[in-house]
Amino acid sequence: MRKINIPLLIVLSLIIVQCSSTKNTTLISTEAPIVENVILLIGDGMGVSQVYSGITANNGLNLEKSQYVGFSKTYSASSYITDSAAGGTAIATGTKTNNGAIGVDAKGNDVKSILEYAAENGKSTGVVASCAITHATPASFVAHQPNRNMQEEIAVDFVNSDITLFIGGGKKYFADRSDKVDLFKQLKDKGFKVAFDMNDVKQTTSGKLAALIADEHPATYPERGEFLPESVQTALDILDNNSKGFFLIVEGSQIDWESHDNNAEGVVNEMIDFDRTIKVAFDYADKNPGTLVVITADHETGGMALTGGSFETGEVKAAWGSTGHTSVMVPVFSYGTGAEKFAGIYENIDIYNKIMSLYGFEK
Repeated sequence: MRKINIPLLIVLSLIIVQCSSTKNTTLISTEAPIVENVILLIGDGMGVSQVYSGITANNGLNLEKSQYVGFSKTYSASSYITDSAAGGTAIATGTKTNNGAIGVDAKGNDVKSILEYAAENGKSTGVVASCAITHATPASFVAHQPNRNMQEEIAVDFVNSDITLFIGGGKKYFADRSDKVDLFKQLKDKGFKVAFDMNDVKQTTSGKLAALIADEHPATYPERGEFLPESVQTALDILDNNSKGFFLIVEGSQIDWESHDNNAEGVVNEMIDFDRTIKVAFDYADKNPGTLVVITADHETGGMALTGGSFETGEVKAAWGSTGHTSVMVPVFSYGTGAEKFAGIYENIDIYNKIMSLYGFEK
């Protein structure tokens, strides 16, 4: 009988077990990537047709660099077709609410937004929008009000928040108020630089910034010029000073308005401007590992259907099913650290849940 070398057999067994264990650990690892910075861009009213109109007219968009694509279901707690308040609140807070509600649940209780969680965890935070900063979608990340039309009250919520910066329109809700309170004085007392034009905005590289460059809304594109991409670049320059990272939400607001008007040319213009802003976000992510960029919509507007077009001439032909919002799913594009988490089909509230998980935040 052949003699078995017991010590050698034990050593070989241990090696096999260790290799097997290491292999299995690699295969089943579910450790989430570390995300320090999130840039969330919301194209208000932006469905697949709005995106493809921009791709057609511009013969391509920066948006196409996105690494993963998913879809979100946009219905609200009160309606199969959401409005921007409920749609924005769902993305901001992970809570389905009634149409018209800002930062509250369907029973009217305040719900904390991802921006507020980010501030609590030491991150810098910002909001940029090509509409009044107190409008439904941007307000959903900062304010808590039962009705989106309470824009003076929403302005007070901005002042009382821990936000680092906000850039948009809506100056009159801070200064020309029914209660005669000058909220700009309160902002200055809290250490904010208050700016009313883009020259002042672009010269700001640190600290806290409250920039309101229009009494109500900035002009449509191209009349408003480089407002949106330049504002986002300034926001990133400021937020980048925080070693703990940041959360920035950007709204391309007027894709929605042009879709309400069934204006295909206006949609194309707004999409191209929004896409140039996306490039600013992608460029930042390329240079700063740990940055996640998510691009989505709160809902689709207009039931836009592309009935013809040309990549050679940039012509876009569209038919419209509505002058209001529709119920269709909207795309979710993602890029950078953790982007793979946004593939698939899910509820709009899961955008919040995924970001919270990637940040490592607990509710």
